[in-house]
Order: sequence, then structure tokens, then C-alpha cells
Amino acid sequence: MIKAYLVGISTPYENEDIQILYRIYQDEELLSEKKILKGYQKPLVVSHVALLTLLKELKKYIKDEIIIVINDAALNEQIRGTFTTKKAEVVKMANKVRDELKKFNNSVTVKDVSSNHAELMKWNDELNFGF
Repeated sequence: MIKAYLVGISTPYENEDIQILYRIYQDEELLSEKKILKGYQKPLVVSHVALLTLLKELKKYIKDEIIIVINDAALNEQIRGTFTTKKAEVVKMANKVRDELKKFNNSVTVKDVSSNHAELMKWNDELNFGF
């Protein structure tokens, strides 16, 4: 089983890079840990960009069961299609993420830990590297 921890960090200033941090484990063994800078994205879609970036990396594990751990309830709703926003950029990116997830044939589970304190602390510890 593959388990990945993910966060996309936006900046409050326009035209500054976003940060994408993730760690990927296979059966408790660290496979990859990356901190990526990407060009400016609107804060509404930073999490989507981060997830799409991670999914590209996870394509080599497409035959495995994959759990992606996030701290973003809004992104989780958008992936499931239960959101009500009318913002075109968000709708477009949510559709793009769902299309990418379909390529994994239901082997990916996105788990939002924002409402579970213990799991949120573990997520935070996993992504607090390099600081």
C-alpha cells in the first residue's frame, strides 16, 4: 500500500511561487519526499495543482492501493463532487482532478484529516520537513 501526505501552500502576494510538499511511503518505507516550487496560482486552486502534481508522481504506483492524506475539507468535497461553488476556475480544476483520479481505476483514496486532531498532527509532522 502507498500512503502519501500532501500540502499545497499559497502565498498572499501575486506573482510569487507556490510550494508543494509531499512524502510518499510504501508500507512505512519512505520512497520520496519533495518540496516543489511552482509558478503563481490563485489560492483557490493551489490544492488542486498540488494534488495533480502528486498524481503525476504516483502514476508509477498505479497498480497499488493508494491513500493520499490531505488537510483540506473543501478539496475533499470538490473531489467527491459535493461542492456548490460556482467559481469557474474551481469547477474546472475539480473536474481535472476527478478525471486524473479516474485513471487510477478507484485505487486512490483521498483522506481529509482536518476534523481528526491526532491524524492532523501526524499529517503536520510528516510535512514539516526542510523548515
